[in-house]
Amino acid sequence: MGLAINRTMNNRSKIISVAAKICGLKEPAAIHAAVLGGASYVGLVFYPPSPRAVTPVLARALATLVPPAVKKVGLFVDPDDDFLVTVLAQVPLDLIQLHGRESPERVAWIKALTKLPVLKAIKVAKGADMDMAKAYDGVANMLLFDAKAPEDMADALPGGNALVFDWELLKGRHWRRPWMLSGGLDAGNVAQAVTISGARAVDISSGVESARGVKDPAAIKAFLDAVMAL
Repeated sequence: MGLAINRTMNNRSKIISVAAKICGLKEPAAIHAAVLGGASYVGLVFYPPSPRAVTPVLARALATLVPPAVKKVGLFVDPDDDFLVTVLAQVPLDLIQLHGRESPERVAWIKALTKLPVLKAIKVAKGADMDMAKAYDGVANMLLFDAKAPEDMADALPGGNALVFDWELLKGRHWRRPWMLSGGLDAGNVAQAVTISGARAVDISSGVESARGVKDPAAIKAFLDAVMAL
């Protein structure tokens, strides 16, 4: 792990213009690829219907592989208080990601309950969806803009569906809180996505997989290499 920590510190000795989050990690090899590649965040999914879901026991083991410079993010979908408390009693998370239909009031309560910053996902298909962010800007510590799945999409998840929305919808918009761009990103399109949207942070899951829920360390490296080149 010393190599991973040293490599991560070397990556952070440079000015990173765009931060990257690799989400849905379930295996040590994927964690190592994210850390070695210079990811600023790693995401652990606590949503049992997802093929990327981890148990608190597995998440705790994976968290030990992450150096302090990399933030550990727990993704939840409309969690109840008991579930949050149970997970946090076992897993040392740095940031809570809410990817469901949580209201601004619920976001504020979860911040108070967990004593952790919250990243709130806003699902986007059209310009009107961007207005949803206004209610959370200032309540959540960070925002994340992800593609909204069509209602008729089979087996759609709250996120990680490999869908892209129109990045022009973010162009020129300003928020009080920092934000991330997600949805259908990969090594081939991340530069264009950042150029159009103005994102300073990006989040990826399905774009670095060899099969649904199966992370590919080589794809993680390729994506992070593309981000580091920005």
